[in-house]
This record gives sequence, C-alpha cells and structure tokens, in this order.
Amino acid sequence: MVNLKTHAALVGIRLEDNKNHLIHQKVKSMRVLKVMGILLIGCLLHEKIAFAAEDSVHLGNLSLSDAQQLFHTNNRELLAAQRMLQATEANAISAGQKPNPTLSVGVSSFNLNRSTGNKNPDSHSNSLQDQTLNSTVQISQLFERGDKRELRIASAEDAIKASKFDVKDTERQWLLILNNSYYDLLLAQEIESIQVSNVSLYEKTLQAAELRLKAGDIASSDASRIRVDLLKTKNDLRQAQANLQKAKSNLAYLIGKEADASGIHAEDHWPDSKVLAENTAQQNINHRPDVLAAEARAKQAEENTHLANALKTRDVNIALQYQHFPGQMPGSGENTIGAAVNIPLFTNYEYQGEIARAQADLNAAQEAKEQTRAAALTEIDRANADLQAATEKLQRFDEQILTEAKKAAEAAEFAYNHGATGITDLLDSRRVLRALQLDAATVRADFAKSLAAWKAAMTVEETSAQ
Repeated sequence: MVNLKTHAALVGIRLEDNKNHLIHQKVKSMRVLKVMGILLIGCLLHEKIAFAAEDSVHLGNLSLSDAQQLFHTNNRELLAAQRMLQATEANAISAGQKPNPTLSVGVSSFNLNRSTGNKNPDSHSNSLQDQTLNSTVQISQLFERGDKRELRIASAEDAIKASKFDVKDTERQWLLILNNSYYDLLLAQEIESIQVSNVSLYEKTLQAAELRLKAGDIASSDASRIRVDLLKTKNDLRQAQANLQKAKSNLAYLIGKEADASGIHAEDHWPDSKVLAENTAQQNINHRPDVLAAEARAKQAEENTHLANALKTRDVNIALQYQHFPGQMPGSGENTIGAAVNIPLFTNYEYQGEIARAQADLNAAQEAKEQTRAAALTEIDRANADLQAATEKLQRFDEQILTEAKKAAEAAEFAYNHGATGITDLLDSRRVLRALQLDAATVRADFAKSLAAWKAAMTVEETSAQ
C-alpha cells in the first residue's frame, strides 16, 4: 500500500514537472515570437521611414538639398561604385583563406589474369578486403611560408581602402555634376521667364503700335519692325522651353526620376555672391579622396611586391597515407602508414617575371599617386581662379551693369511714349536690356557652378575615416 502511494506521488511529481516544463517552453516560445515581431516591426518601420523620406521630396518644389538626397539614394553611378567596393571586400575574404587539404583515395595492383584474379593465397576468404589489392587513403596539406597569407591580407585591405575612397571620389565628382545640372535647370527656368516677359512686352507694344498706326501717329514700317521682333522673341521662347525640358531630363537621370522629369521644378535661389574663397590647396591636398585612393593603391602595390618576392620562399606540402595491402609480403602486416613531404625545386625558374611585374606595378602606382596629387592641386587652383573671376563678374552685373541698363531702357520707353525718339531706339534699348538680363542669368549660373566646383575640389576626408 505504501509502495502504491509512493509510486502515485512520484507520478504526480513527474506530471507536475512536465507541466512546468511545457509552461516554460511555451513562455520561451512566446518570448521568441515577441522578439521576432519586434524585429519585423522595426524592419517595416525602417522601410516605411525610407519610403517616407523619399515621398517627402516634392519634385515640383525641388530644392538642391532634396536633389542631393535623391542622388544618394537613386544615382546609378554611385551604386555601381558601391558594387565595386562590395566585390573588393569579397576578394579580401578569399585572400585571407588558407589552402584546403586534399584527400586522395586509390586502389591499384589489379591482376589481369582472370583465372587467378586477386585471390589471397594466405586467406581462405575471397572478400574484397582480403584480396591482394593495394588500397590507399592519403590526406595532404600545403603549408605556405614566407608570410604569403599575411601579405595577401594586407594587399586586400589596401584594396578595400582604395575602393572606399573611390566611392567617396565618385560621390564627389557626380555630386558636382548634379549641382551643375540643378543650376542648369535654374538657369533654364530663369531664361524662360525672361523670354515670357519679353513676349508679353512685345505683344503689348504691338497692340499699342497698331492703335497708333490706325491713328496715323507712326509709320507702318515701325509696326512691322515690332512685329518682326515679336516673332524673333517667340522663337527665343520656344528654344528656351526646349532647353528647359533638356535640363529637367538631365537632372531627372541623376536623381533616378526619369519618368517624372516633366514635373521637376527647381525651387532654390542662386547662392550668395559674397563668398571669399581662400586657396588652402596645400593643406587639403593630402586629404582628398582621390589622393587617398592613389596612396592606398601605392601601398597595395608595395605589398604585392613583397608577396611576389615571397614566392621564392618554398611552400611545403605534407601528406599522411594509410595503406591496406593484403598478401604483399610474407610476415608483413596488411595495414601500413606512411608520410611524404613535397618541396619545389627552383632549378628552372625563380619567379623572376612575377617579381619584375610587381616592381613595375609599384613604380606605376607611385607615379600615379604623384600624378593624382598634381591634378588635384591644379584642379583646386583652377577652381579658385574661376570662383574669384565669377564673383567679380556677378558683383559687377548686380551693382552696375543691370542698374544702368534698366535706367537706359526706362529712358528709351519714356522718350518713345512722348514722341521724343523713334521705334528704332526703343527696340535697340529693349534688345540690349534683354541681352544683359540673359547675360546676368548666365553669370549667376557660372558663379553657382564655380562655387560648386570649388567646394568639390576642396572636399576632404576626416582623419578618422582613414
């Protein structure tokens, strides 16, 4: 009776333990599901935020900062540079691996005499393992010497550094192209606006001239001149509209919005002309991404030179072998083991070609580094000179030329309306003002592009990024 109660108590305890275990497993599963749910929600929110950031950009009121945001997200050239970096990182994984061992399995000593075969005279069994067949299993491993693996890793790391700086330099160059395209669009919009105003002005002038012609105040030739200028202005407007559409298409490609090119409208104003650029080329030249990429490649070429010289250090291939050969010799065991060491003999060739090629690549990389530094210094000096000239031209237009041209045009309008001058003087003053307005818009665009080029030329990387 006592045993039955004890057994029942033990069964109860086991059931309670199983129940607690199931509850624990259930709670653990719920926790795992909860964590997975939180991660899933986080991923969805991340994607939603990414899409929301892109959706928040309105192409109809596109600022330069918005265009740059779309550029970093959608630009194909920048994406291609990033893919090249990923490929270089994948090569680094291969460079750091040790050689794999080799497994060899073989069977030999088959007797071609059909009547005898490979029957073992020392054994009454004719099973496969007792036949006089030489069965071998061998495993071999190549051991690299001369720090070849370490040199490959160092070379791969330098290649990754160079590729990272290539991505930065690609971003620098194409961001400049983006800025120029944005300012081209801003210029095209302003030129179209000027041409629209000119067409409207000439249409009103033609209407007034036709009324005066009916009243006999002007000759028919004056009205004809106004009509001809109106038609020429309409042609200019049509060309401005075509240039505007091309500018939209160019910018749309850079930001990955080709399908929405017609709806793009640049909203920013021209940059401030009161920008004083200081030539700090010497202190910035060594921190530009293209110079840093060239230095990394020179370092990589140096590592490759050491790697080529390391080829003269002989690698060793060590093999261990197990052999099963029944009936090979009286008194000998069927199972034997052995070892082998393979060392190459440089009797004919000592990798002179690889070493010479690596040295030539090193010289080329060092020369390319100096060439890149010289080109960067020239680019900075040229950008600084262009910016200084563009600044002075823009200030002269804003402070003097446009002001005087508007005064002259207003005086000509007043004189013509009061009969003091003829239609020729009026049309000439308008042509001069229109040409100067177009020149001023072009000068503003030149200044904006020069400022963008100067900033791109002065782009440097943080020391920590190196």
